[in-house]
Amino acid sequence: MGSIFPSAAVLRQKYALVSALRAQGFTVKSFEADKPSAGDLFLVVEGETPPIAARTLIVGSDCNEAIPFHDGNPARVGWTADNHAIGVGFASALLRGANAPVASDPESLALLALAERIAQSDVTVLINGPTGTGKEVMAKAIHQASPRRDGPFIAVNCAALPETMLEAMLFGHHKGAFTGASAAGQGFFRAAEGGTLLLDEIAEMPIQLQAKLLRALQEREVVPIGGTLPEKVDVRVIACANRDLQDEVEAGRFRADLYYRLSVFPLATKSLAERPGDVVALASAMVLRHAAGRAKLPWLADDAIDALIDHDWPGNVRELENVIQRAMLLTMDDEIRAEHILFDRRPAAASAPRIASDDSLSNIVQMSEFQAIRETLAACNGSRIETAKRLGISERTLRYRLAKAREQGEDIDAMPHRVSA
Repeated sequence: MGSIFPSAAVLRQKYALVSALRAQGFTVKSFEADKPSAGDLFLVVEGETPPIAARTLIVGSDCNEAIPFHDGNPARVGWTADNHAIGVGFASALLRGANAPVASDPESLALLALAERIAQSDVTVLINGPTGTGKEVMAKAIHQASPRRDGPFIAVNCAALPETMLEAMLFGHHKGAFTGASAAGQGFFRAAEGGTLLLDEIAEMPIQLQAKLLRALQEREVVPIGGTLPEKVDVRVIACANRDLQDEVEAGRFRADLYYRLSVFPLATKSLAERPGDVVALASAMVLRHAAGRAKLPWLADDAIDALIDHDWPGNVRELENVIQRAMLLTMDDEIRAEHILFDRRPAAASAPRIASDDSLSNIVQMSEFQAIRETLAACNGSRIETAKRLGISERTLRYRLAKAREQGEDIDAMPHRVSA
């Protein structure tokens, strides 16, 4: 992760931003103790002179706006008090770049920090997780943070290559080794020399080929098809799987010895539904990624954020990216609203068959939630700010719950409030 130099004014006025960026992996430096180097970034407030315009983010506070770096000019971001999370999301995206790993949820931040530590070694890494959760993005981040960053990064989808060609594509072949081999091929292992080879969907590799992969990992050498002598390779291997490889081993579809060779340091990505804290940060980064040269990025309105957080994301991060791309095509101004958020299908809870009884568990939970909000509002004399603090939720979440109650015919916020005895 990069280093940032916030000005004294930023530290005074926007310390929460600096703290959030530090939590997300940025190294915060000071002009008094450190000397800026190539690639370091700068934060200043509106009215201050950017140290280096092309690497300076100007932070404002009067209105919601995000303007990307362009033609050597500084980037700008500003937000009102109730849009802090979105403002931090845009600031982080502008500083780290459109395609860098993104995290805001505590568990995701811990996972990225662990990946950066692993990157400094040369151990084999196994990344397991559902499809579309960013496993390849994490693999690229490990490569970029490693001493091999100047070497090639080659990604191979083991499920996408024909089984008959996979061995030749991985290990190479000599001319005439098989029908159609009119020229020699070096293979992905040798093509990745000095860099990183990502074996995606490793669970799909034919079991008869797994023995040859095991030898390549153990001996750091490959034998091309048609050859007799092994050739040394200097490659770091990262493997990804969307199925539990331990279950595959037990089912006899994956070699146990290969599993233990790959799983020197296992990492696991979670589904997006299990890390809702990442939704705003990811959405902000995707707005930047798909801005298509816009001078100003569309802002994410409150109702759009509520819709995104409320969705169950069966397609994970990949689905979120599709939704953001659609929204950016649909919006005609500088704001993405709920009307621009279109899902492939509604959340599972909305489409599931309803239980006829009013005493279903979901109804009981919802009634209890509404009652807790009602009582807390009364105790706080109707103050939403204080109510949200006491309930341990954000004001945005409270607004969403109140709107949900109105949809159910219970306008909690309109009821008279009084302090309970």
